[in-house]
Amino acid sequence: MQLLPTTDKDFAVKFKALVSDRREATVDVSGTVREILADVKVRGDAAIKEYTSRFDHFDLQSLPLSDTFIAEQAAKCPVDVKAALELAAQRIAAFHDRQLPQDVGYTDTVGVRLGLNWVALSQVGIYVPGGRASYPSSVLMNALPAKIVGVDRIVMTVPMPRGEINPAVLAAAQIAGVTEIYGIGGAQAVAALAYGTQSIAPVDKIVGPGNAYVAEAKRQVFGTVGIDSIAGPSEILVVADSKNNPNWIAWDLLSQAEHDPSAQSILITDSEIFAQKVILAVEQVLANLPTKEAAAASWQKHGAVIIVSDLAESIPLLNQLAPEHVELCVDEPQLLANQIKCAGSVFLGRYTPEAIGDYLGGPNHVLPTARSARFASGLSVYDFLKRITYLECNQQALQTIGQAAVTLAQAEGLPAHAGSVAVRLAEQG
Repeated sequence: MQLLPTTDKDFAVKFKALVSDRREATVDVSGTVREILADVKVRGDAAIKEYTSRFDHFDLQSLPLSDTFIAEQAAKCPVDVKAALELAAQRIAAFHDRQLPQDVGYTDTVGVRLGLNWVALSQVGIYVPGGRASYPSSVLMNALPAKIVGVDRIVMTVPMPRGEINPAVLAAAQIAGVTEIYGIGGAQAVAALAYGTQSIAPVDKIVGPGNAYVAEAKRQVFGTVGIDSIAGPSEILVVADSKNNPNWIAWDLLSQAEHDPSAQSILITDSEIFAQKVILAVEQVLANLPTKEAAAASWQKHGAVIIVSDLAESIPLLNQLAPEHVELCVDEPQLLANQIKCAGSVFLGRYTPEAIGDYLGGPNHVLPTARSARFASGLSVYDFLKRITYLECNQQALQTIGQAAVTLAQAEGLPAHAGSVAVRLAEQG
């Protein structure tokens, strides 16, 4: 864990190294993934079954999970968990429903009719992790925006190590309106969604996080299908003043560290005394944390505490780091939030821990990582929509603007472009 006061002479060098730190898997899995994709593309179901047996130690009898199996397993979901999932679904759906865009249509001053229609994708695939951890919340976050915009076919793949599955994942799938479920994972699941097999029809887009093999598979199939993003390790940056309870902040930092040894937790504060209290609190929480192995490795290798003279200094640092999650634990968080340009999602005030957003706050928890918040946003209804524009010229409108089009086409050396307009103008003349 690095302690970085901005007053240190070498702060700029150390901060640049922190910004540049690449925490993604260093092992190159591209070759293995390429082989798996090619194999599934050729052999379909047979390849899927072989890889599932090899990697998940589970012999598939049939690829789709039966309605009976889904219902039986979902019924095992504890009542309080199902109630929490239903509450989460209501809140997530309400937030995403407000994102739905409006079609555009108008006629301009020369009589040209222009417009834009939003159209839902026909079929999408949702990858749900099932290895290190199983996340029913990810089912809701990925499937509900698709359902809200009207995607007809929502296909879920989730690995079932040794044939086991978390009942809450299937309960969440039922709540979110998933239409097909397959107990497969890894690069082979991505291949099945992208190329199709004898049992699985291909989809138009694949969303959802996964391990290094899943991320690389999504990278390689992009173009054949759309993808949401290439997910990297989790991140949190907490901006906190000394008025906070250091124990609260310690838990917030570890809430992301426990995801993965490659996750990153950063604290920015204007008090060195408070910083030391948080560092001590982190060690105390870690002592009895069931996920200590991953959390401690993350904190020790990638954690950082930055001490600034004034919290206003945190904004340019934050914007350079472009973190996935930002907590603003200060008196007037909105003042700082208004200056943030690069972040996945922002959590305002001392009573809004990031974990609320992970489960049932409303905004999506599928967010840009690895500094991609500089140019990307979190998952939303827009990821499941296409824009189709339209244009209509009447005779008079074409006469008004057509010659300019001819001029530009000729300037670009495209005579057929020019001719397609010119012949109509000539006929009008």
